[in-house]
Amino acid sequence: MQIAVIGGGLAGLTSAIALAGQGFAVTLIEKKSYPLHKVCGEYVSNEVLPYLRAIGADPSGLQPAYISRFMLTSPKGVTLESPLDLGGFGVSRYTLDHFLYEVALAKDVQVRLQTTVQDVQFRGNQFVLKLSDGDTLAAEVALGAYGKRSTLDRQLSRSFFAKRSPYIGVKYHLRFDMPSNLIALHNFQDGYAGISAIEDGRYCFCYLTTRENLRRHGSIPAMEQAILHQNPHLRRIFSEAEFLYEQPEVINEISFATKTCVENHMLMCGDAAGMITPLCGNGMAMAIHAGKLAAEQVVHYFQNGRNRQALETGYTLAWKKQFERRLQVGRAVQRLFGNPLLSEVAVGTLRYSPAAVRLIMRQTHGQPF
Repeated sequence: MQIAVIGGGLAGLTSAIALAGQGFAVTLIEKKSYPLHKVCGEYVSNEVLPYLRAIGADPSGLQPAYISRFMLTSPKGVTLESPLDLGGFGVSRYTLDHFLYEVALAKDVQVRLQTTVQDVQFRGNQFVLKLSDGDTLAAEVALGAYGKRSTLDRQLSRSFFAKRSPYIGVKYHLRFDMPSNLIALHNFQDGYAGISAIEDGRYCFCYLTTRENLRRHGSIPAMEQAILHQNPHLRRIFSEAEFLYEQPEVINEISFATKTCVENHMLMCGDAAGMITPLCGNGMAMAIHAGKLAAEQVVHYFQNGRNRQALETGYTLAWKKQFERRLQVGRAVQRLFGNPLLSEVAVGTLRYSPAAVRLIMRQTHGQPF
């Protein structure tokens, strides 16, 4: 085996598809089975469309929602609206990941499902992966595309792993009366919520808040009633929408800490290399773009003398050029929201400065590639 991809999310699947399409032997290891739900805003910037089409994974057949407008509200309900210059599309991870998995199979990617990588060692210029099913795999190149947090991060002694994150994410699918071309972000005390259309006339409603908010109120419904309902736009969603899950999807330990994009000679992709705040709404596109960058550097490695140092340096430079500034801006923007007073001031100011709003969008989104 030439290449191992650890994790079957957007970065892992798209990098595996691209590399298999170039004729490489690729094995992808994913701890769950498809299709599956994930806590995610499920909005994708159009910057990724040319690339998805180029690797044979055009999402248009999934009938996504097409999104061209943006709304931001303060905790008291003050609104700001703006066009999305580049636009995007909405599609559930349940549908999109399963579609990419099927494309990967068609490209002859070897997929190991319901399997985790328990240990990775780098010896003699190759990786040795120990799997939860008892198997051991060897690969010349390994990509770490396993998401926000994994036991591998502990094994690699990554600094962010030792620090508790205060954030939790909650996601619902629902039916609701709002324009399908609009993505809306609604602020509340210690958090913010996003809602946008996905396929089949449904909407993804996802919010980020703190464990302390949940602890204080004892349960998710009680917290929603006490905190989120203070924003009239969110109160309308909870009172009028048809919620399609019995229970929401919930994830803990969401960290926006700085990470490294190469660890123990593995190329880290997507959230494993760094997560943009959901407020900026571009994490899915960034994961796909990271998969592209990793695949390009790996192709160059095999075609140009197999220089490990050049591979790692090239990927690091490419990753930082594309994402470092986006992550910095995202963290700075997040500090303006969640605090009720700051949120009111930020929305109240930005609504009279459309140029500033569009500048922030450009700083957190890339160009079509």
